[in-house]
Amino acid sequence: MSANSSPRSNESSYHHGDLRNALIVAAAELIESSGADDFAMIDAARRAGVSSAAPYRHFKDKEELLLSVGELGFYALDCELNRVAAQHERGSVDAIIALGQCYLRFVSERPAFFGLMWGEHGNNMFYEAELDYAQQENNGFFQLLGQVGAWCAKEDVTRTSPLEIAMTLWSIGMGLCHLTFNRQMGRFAPEVDPYQLLENSGRRYLRGIVEEK
Repeated sequence: MSANSSPRSNESSYHHGDLRNALIVAAAELIESSGADDFAMIDAARRAGVSSAAPYRHFKDKEELLLSVGELGFYALDCELNRVAAQHERGSVDAIIALGQCYLRFVSERPAFFGLMWGEHGNNMFYEAELDYAQQENNGFFQLLGQVGAWCAKEDVTRTSPLEIAMTLWSIGMGLCHLTFNRQMGRFAPEVDPYQLLENSGRRYLRGIVEEK
């Protein structure tokens, strides 16, 4: 902020949507830098260079702002998953494993966002959303589900549904995320690489399904 600028002048330079997005980004930066979401609304306003009243024009309270930060986190995750998926043949085991490792890496590198995305705030997003499988194909779990569906078609797997397989793989990945995030993996099995464990578990599980068909 220059000597001639002020929160009021900065605020007036924002368009309506830009100010809202600037506050979301400011809150996300505060969480990432401190490793916690215990900032105050005025801290987000200062970070964005606007007045202390500005956030309340777009968010009724901090909880609503945090919900939007969680949505930003899911958007970033979706972008990473789509980028990784594009590097592999659709429906391949490599693609499925890569998505799981991407998911694990994203969570491990952003521990402060874990609660926002998969805690109470994340649950609110899921419960309130109208989830349409066709429209959600490239988002989060549905990206995995689409890859598993393509794999089932290639391998002529019919005894086990793609949804059941995807849910099982997701459970493995989420379990490893929790163990890594809570540092339990390093405490009880420091020699184990969670990414390799995820790959080994996923490949064995998928191979077992093919052998049982």
